[in-house]
Amino acid sequence: MTAAPLKAQIARLSDLLNVINLLNWDASTGMPNGASLQRGQQIATLSSLAQSMILSPELASALADEAALPNLTLHQQRSHQALQQAIAHYKKVPASLVVEQAQLVAVAEVAWRQAREQNNFSLFQPYLEKIVALKRRFAEVVGYENHPYEALTHEYEPGLTVPALKALFAQLQARLLPLVKRVHAAPKPDNTFLHRHFPVDQQRALSTKLAGKIGYDFQRGRLDTTTHPFEISITREDVRITTRFNPQFLNAGLFGTLHEAGHAIYEQNVAPELSGTALTLDLFGLYAVAGTSYGVHESQSRLWENRVGRSLPFWHNHYAELQATFPGVLDDVSVEQFHRAINRSEPSLIRVEADELTYDFHVMLRVEIEMGLIEGSLKVSDLPAFWAEKIQAYLGVKPTTDTLGVLQDIHWSKGMIGSFPTYTLGNVMGSQFMAAALQQQPSLATALEQGNYLPLKGWLTENILQHGRTYLPHELLQRTTGKGLDATPYLDYLEQKFTALYQL
Repeated sequence: MTAAPLKAQIARLSDLLNVINLLNWDASTGMPNGASLQRGQQIATLSSLAQSMILSPELASALADEAALPNLTLHQQRSHQALQQAIAHYKKVPASLVVEQAQLVAVAEVAWRQAREQNNFSLFQPYLEKIVALKRRFAEVVGYENHPYEALTHEYEPGLTVPALKALFAQLQARLLPLVKRVHAAPKPDNTFLHRHFPVDQQRALSTKLAGKIGYDFQRGRLDTTTHPFEISITREDVRITTRFNPQFLNAGLFGTLHEAGHAIYEQNVAPELSGTALTLDLFGLYAVAGTSYGVHESQSRLWENRVGRSLPFWHNHYAELQATFPGVLDDVSVEQFHRAINRSEPSLIRVEADELTYDFHVMLRVEIEMGLIEGSLKVSDLPAFWAEKIQAYLGVKPTTDTLGVLQDIHWSKGMIGSFPTYTLGNVMGSQFMAAALQQQPSLATALEQGNYLPLKGWLTENILQHGRTYLPHELLQRTTGKGLDATPYLDYLEQKFTALYQL
């Protein structure tokens, strides 16, 4: 007996999921809207094939043969566990449900884009109603312990429970609310110069340069524009990022690019020997991704965007480049003024452009909505009014349009209900990883001050990135930081940073 049969079957499954990723990337960047129905059918066909491969007698036989071999490696053991869990999962999920979702989200995404453009939630509402109904059916067939929402979050963050999530949110609110109140009562730094004219071509050039400097390899990637920024890996050697540029607001494209580059650095630095194996596949979501969970993935994007990209040392090293990219536009602005401006905290409507201090409240709003939709206490038709009411309660702002409110995120159109908690989990884990890195390798701080990002990337690769999906999130945290999920380093970081910025 050899391991080749199982490896060959998983490699073919990997190829199939990589093609699905490529079709999804195209659908979000260049596909004409009129092709959405056919694209949905194409993805549905491939998704059905992937499920059939997972449930095939051939895979089960090959898995049993390899499991019987002596001296299995850790990678083999973890691959077997992932495959066994996927087989058990898809024995519960009807193939028709997988096909229905793939077909539905393809047209739903186009409807969402049109609804955004026309500022008209009613254009998207019937599609979202179907998605919510489908996700409720999914939760029932998969099963859950405390709340049907857990059946959905498991795909994105294995092991996450609703009680644990509520406890985390309570811990964050206990310290963030008083800090937000103090910060927002203080004089605000000027940020009007961030809304001067920044030509898109120059923004793209600068964003590309800075993404490359922190470690994104453009020989194995590319930068495109889309409605809602994302990263997607076709293979380890083809990891693509997207962003959106606003000629009247510098932050959106610049920090959006750094954020997605953080995701891409994760995918580009998984160990080569894991490529095409079960440890670079999300077998529950039928998605080719090496990151062990969405939360750990977000830990990397938020770390590079905020802990590095919004730091004063970063701009001491790169502010001259920024000024040179936009001749005359920021000549009257010092690097210290710029640093304070890009970190200005204030209530805002758009999650992806929110400052670090208010960001998690955007996540809490979406999680509250998602839980209500799935448990049935909230109707899709009530969303615009409910959204406006809740964001005013959380942040004291009220959307004037659906586009600035309930239509701003792409996730629901893609059927990704249950993914939003991972953004806050990413903030928390990213701070834990950063604290551990600085403690274990004190020279990292000097390297970052000097604009040398290779040591940090190296530490992250050694401890997190190279492992792909070998370890579960809590295992990675324990191995790397010696603790489970702990919001204390994140809260300490926010308190120290904003107390200093606002001289409280």
